[in-house]
Amino acid sequence: MALSKLDVLGLEGVISNYRQGRHTIHLKHCIIVFPNVKTRKEANKLCGRTVVWVSSTGKELKGIISRAHGNSGAVRAHFKKAGVPGQALGTKIKIIK
Repeated sequence: MALSKLDVLGLEGVISNYRQGRHTIHLKHCIIVFPNVKTRKEANKLCGRTVVWVSSTGKELKGIISRAHGNSGAVRAHFKKAGVPGQALGTKIKIIK
């Protein structure tokens, strides 16, 4: 499926996990899965886009998609300041810009 610029805006995904290694967990980096993105090539087209996660209190946390993660269409997003709380895992996130 080819992603056009209009299809990308408003696209919703799910925060699946933090980026982690053997001994560390990076709370400012999240792995996001979008249902329509299936390949690494399609995921690379999302790089540089801004995503927003809205908490239950209405607070918005913005992040930037930095690169693809794996070959199945997942992407990594980088958030500023304190990162994303644990309550965000498994919740929806949206591309706004």
